[in-house]
Amino acid sequence: MLGLKKERDPLFLFFSGKGGVGKTSVAAASALYHSNQGKKVLIISTDPAHSLSDSFEIQIGGEIKEIKKNLFAVEIDPVKAMGEYKEKFMPQLEKMEMLKGLGIEDTFDFASMTPGIDEIAAFDKFLQYMEKKEYDIIIFDTAPTGHALRFLSLPDVLDSWIGKMISFRMKFAGIANIFKKILPFGDSEEQRDLGTKQLDEMKKRIEHAKALLSDPKKTFYNIVLIPEDMSIVESKRSLSVLDQYKINVGSIIVNQLIPENSSCKFCQERRNHQQKRLEKINKEFEKFNVLQLPLFQKEVHGFETLSSVASQLYGK
Repeated sequence: MLGLKKERDPLFLFFSGKGGVGKTSVAAASALYHSNQGKKVLIISTDPAHSLSDSFEIQIGGEIKEIKKNLFAVEIDPVKAMGEYKEKFMPQLEKMEMLKGLGIEDTFDFASMTPGIDEIAAFDKFLQYMEKKEYDIIIFDTAPTGHALRFLSLPDVLDSWIGKMISFRMKFAGIANIFKKILPFGDSEEQRDLGTKQLDEMKKRIEHAKALLSDPKKTFYNIVLIPEDMSIVESKRSLSVLDQYKINVGSIIVNQLIPENSSCKFCQERRNHQQKRLEKINKEFEKFNVLQLPLFQKEVHGFETLSSVASQLYGK
């Protein structure tokens, strides 16, 4: 019907890897490729460095921006996300002294939470984008591997925290008047139920995200690495955690491979070193789809070079 948006059932593609391996370039090239295939694509950066803008040579920012036909992008601002999250969910920390003596300090020990509140805030934003039905493909350019995998552990951490909050609400309903002053959840009706609506909505969103992340038909996690020992070790560690969370691995992408060049002795030595590491990668990751990308002569910035990367990765 005219004026109604088409509801889509998106696929989720994650690109992650150790810093400096070129995962943002690969993610951006993939987004460009799929958009050129007629898919409506949203690419999201959860990397505080925000190199996505550099890749497209377009200033993106914290609101969804159309890059070209079928291609949209957004960079999550962790500071802004944390501010919004605190406003919605966090108690006024300076008033937490009122809770002492109730025996529930651990429940509200936000400062010692792992991951930190900044990551929880960013993940809350991340969950909101996962629920969008406006795109065929949503691509996540995640922060370096260790940080990204902490994101993947957040559903369990946050789910547990919310469970504590709801249990506490039910157990200590008699002190609702105290919490009216502590939890700034909005109007008096919302205060009376101690933020039940917000907490339950968050819990449902987390459960939905966990289901999507572990669905091999919906989510594909791609690890980008370079043919160096440290990158290989990091990637193996990533695979172990991904397996723990039952997240499907779409591909292992070996980037920055030096091409054959017999006229350059140094280049050839570097290539020989890389080829040995490539053999190791093929052996270590034999169960996965291992793809290769060459080292490009210039930095991968702009649509032209991103298209070249896409051609290497997906074919003409």
